[in-house]
Amino acid sequence: MELNGHNPHKLANAGLALGALGVVFGDIGTSPLYALREAIAHLPEADRMAGVLGILSLIFWSLILVVSWKYLTFVTKADNKGEGGIFALFAKAKLDKRSLDKRGFGFSTVLILFGACMLIGEGVITPAISVLSASEGIILIAPGMAHWVIPFTCIVLAAIFWFQSRGSQAIGRIYGPVMLIWFTVLGLLGLWQIWQTPIVLQAINPWHGWVLLRDHPLQITALLGAIVLAITGVEAIYADMGHFGRKAIMIAWYGVALPGLALNYFGQGAYVLSHGGLVENPFLAIAPTGPLRLGLMILSVLAAVIASQALISGTFSLIRSSIQLGFFPRLKVMHTNADQKGQIYVPLVNTALALGSITIVLLFKSSSNLAAAYGIAVTSAMSVTTFAFYLVARRAWLWPMWKAALLCGPFMVVDLGYLYSNLHKIIDGGWLPLAIGAVLIATMHTWKSGKKEIFRRVYANEITEDELRNIASSKHILRVRGSAVFMAGNPSGTPLVLLHHVKANKVLHETVVLLSVLTEELPYVDEADRLTVRDIGEGVWRAIARYGYMESPDVSALVEKISKTGVPLKTSAATYYFNREMIITGGEAKMGEWQKHYYAFLSRNARQARDYYQLPPMQIIEVGLPIQL
Repeated sequence: MELNGHNPHKLANAGLALGALGVVFGDIGTSPLYALREAIAHLPEADRMAGVLGILSLIFWSLILVVSWKYLTFVTKADNKGEGGIFALFAKAKLDKRSLDKRGFGFSTVLILFGACMLIGEGVITPAISVLSASEGIILIAPGMAHWVIPFTCIVLAAIFWFQSRGSQAIGRIYGPVMLIWFTVLGLLGLWQIWQTPIVLQAINPWHGWVLLRDHPLQITALLGAIVLAITGVEAIYADMGHFGRKAIMIAWYGVALPGLALNYFGQGAYVLSHGGLVENPFLAIAPTGPLRLGLMILSVLAAVIASQALISGTFSLIRSSIQLGFFPRLKVMHTNADQKGQIYVPLVNTALALGSITIVLLFKSSSNLAAAYGIAVTSAMSVTTFAFYLVARRAWLWPMWKAALLCGPFMVVDLGYLYSNLHKIIDGGWLPLAIGAVLIATMHTWKSGKKEIFRRVYANEITEDELRNIASSKHILRVRGSAVFMAGNPSGTPLVLLHHVKANKVLHETVVLLSVLTEELPYVDEADRLTVRDIGEGVWRAIARYGYMESPDVSALVEKISKTGVPLKTSAATYYFNREMIITGGEAKMGEWQKHYYAFLSRNARQARDYYQLPPMQIIEVGLPIQL
């Protein structure tokens, strides 16, 4: 069926592709601001003219091999019910079931969590380097105002993070159109320079890249460390696949983003060739002086803002998935758009990102200095993605080892080559994402290990359902009018909070619901599969609710559904019972002493379950649960 002569399916794909330009390719789309400049800077001045073609060749083939071949052709096929991202690979590889056996965290789990931490580190660095690179255009346009670069960058960053709480629904509609203009301008300016210096097109031949590396053995690591800046943000292709779909992302890449980027890089190279190899800011220099160059700088700031927004939103999603999978303490998660479940805001994370981004701008002072930190985060995440993809091919798709290795081996060689080329930057700034990653890994490991230990302690001698029925029917227990919902971490047995309540008060409500909220290894759970309710007997029911790792549970809505299944539960008068952990250190838990103290700190400061589950505060009773680790 067609509407007004237009195919609605094609229009929908076009709309999704336009949206993908703003969200998926925002980060990689701002790479021309600094990538070529940084690569050329690592060559001796005498070799820059001869080296331009080699640098362009390496950039071009990185875009083709890493972005087009690795991610778009293969990695995006490893979706989890249409969703992508590092935790989609984690779930498909079934690592959560293998990670907490008697040996604790496995190597694969730690490595993939490290990759997730590197992506969160990108959420700190990307806004800083993108906005700072765009703001440095002031130096070329108005040299006398160079001292305003840092203050202007900090003001823009503060505005970006301040706006997060309002959501991206309204401004998100202009992301795609702005980035369409951005890539179009990039391509046209590049094409204009190529027209004047067509010799630059020789760089399409990969031989020039090989010759550059062969003739500059001492600069190989520095050159590759700069080249990788051209593919920063590549992880967004997979991470945001659930929002736009693989087809729309491919249309946006091959139809707009790749041509715009390739033409612009070649145009910058052409300008450098025509000006003797000595150009301070080749990105802005390719635009004519005057209003057009000023307009390009303003447009670059807008593009940097969009790139920052996309990475910040991605970080929020990563943190929420970590919480749902049990790797991170509960935090306040707010939904900024009722119609889009993926649009969320995490206040504490937003504050941490804002302080981190502004601090590193003040610390590093220039995008060239910050580029060192950026490369480590990007290449680490790329390498982990390849490893996780290999696990998916082996465990989910059941590929033989030779087949998975044949595909993933070359990917890993490229990724590790880029990672190795960035290791020398650790002292110059590469320590930053590693430090962020270390703190996050310690937090995730401590939280998951502590929760595992508590679960073992609490449910080691659980009361069976038969024993619970005997308790409920006992003449020593008074059944009082009303409804009670006991939150149960284990979907079997009897929650400890119920036993404490009965022991202390010798009463039990007429209607008792044992409610367990579980997280599945899926991004979203269909509403039809959300809830199961079972009658245990003696007025006791067990309800099990299932959520995906990209969803936030709403217990109030669940209780409404439970009441509609025939359970005599009055939602407005129900009382909700929770355990409240009171952690005491000095026990025999198999955790380091520092971890015990750290877990106690995290437990005290995590968002309480009553708030996380969005329950009315006047209907909640918490029972203290002292546990010695």
